[in-house]
Amino acid sequence: MEKERQLAKQLLKDGKKEKALLLLKKKRFQEQLLDKTENQISNLERMVQDIEFAQIEMKVIEGLKVGNDCLKKMHEVLSIEEVERIMDETHDSIEYQKQIDDILAGSLTQEDEDAVLAELEAITQGDVDVELPEVPDEQLPEVPEQEEPEREKEKVKKKPEREMLAL
Repeated sequence: MEKERQLAKQLLKDGKKEKALLLLKKKRFQEQLLDKTENQISNLERMVQDIEFAQIEMKVIEGLKVGNDCLKKMHEVLSIEEVERIMDETHDSIEYQKQIDDILAGSLTQEDEDAVLAELEAITQGDVDVELPEVPDEQLPEVPEQEEPEREKEKVKKKPEREMLAL
């Protein structure tokens, strides 16, 4: 384009005004054609982007359809009543497991706790006479001290034998 502009200047200097005018018209026509072509390319690019986006939207819609179909099938299999029944059974099972855990842990039920607190209250007020077991009056026989160290030595000797046998 710049070359043609320079050529038109040269033609004007040479006195060929008609040819310079014709060359400038040709240049202008080519510029307009170039602009139209660029606009068309831009429109095509925009159209390609729109088509690609529409394809993505279609895939999303297909995915949603498949998801809805799956949900419908699941709803057919599980009704609300069925889910509520399962949740109730789960809750009952959890409660039952807690009771088992409490029994195994040795913790007291609320009824037992109340009975213990009532007994404690009665003791602190002096209403209940607590009977302690009888202690024997007889003295325990004395064990000679020498026998015990020998027994300990025997135990120590037998212990490694047992360990060796176990290994």
